[in-house]
Amino acid sequence: MENGIFTLREAQQFAEDAGLDLVEIASQADPPVCKVIDYKKFLYEQKRKQKEIKANATKVIVKEIRFGPQTDDHDFQFKLNHAKNFLDEGAKVKAYVFFKGRSILFADQGEMLLLKFAQELEEYGKVENLPKLEGKRMTMMIGPKKKK
Repeated sequence: MENGIFTLREAQQFAEDAGLDLVEIASQADPPVCKVIDYKKFLYEQKRKQKEIKANATKVIVKEIRFGPQTDDHDFQFKLNHAKNFLDEGAKVKAYVFFKGRSILFADQGEMLLLKFAQELEEYGKVENLPKLEGKRMTMMIGPKKKK
């Protein structure tokens, strides 16, 4: 292959002789830039690169943990252990207290529960959103700590 400026007919002849395709790379340039390559192979490699980039992208996993406003200590510890495992795996934890009926009167208990939960998980993750009441749910997000 030679570099240089050729007529369209010459460039097509080069490609035909090599058994490859003539592909326009930069149409805005003057004269337009073309390359003699196997187009199917080029498309395949582009697709493979895109797939590799997608595979290497980190996927954010959010695990949910549900509490009631009067969750007892045993259930709290059980859910706390699950949250520790989730954070160690690199997932985010969305902890929420669900209020049924009149239990919304205990919103302050729910907030205390979530703050206690965040305090227990301090060495495993950091609080991204403080407890916030949204309808019948009080939610809080905890993200994993970066590993050194």
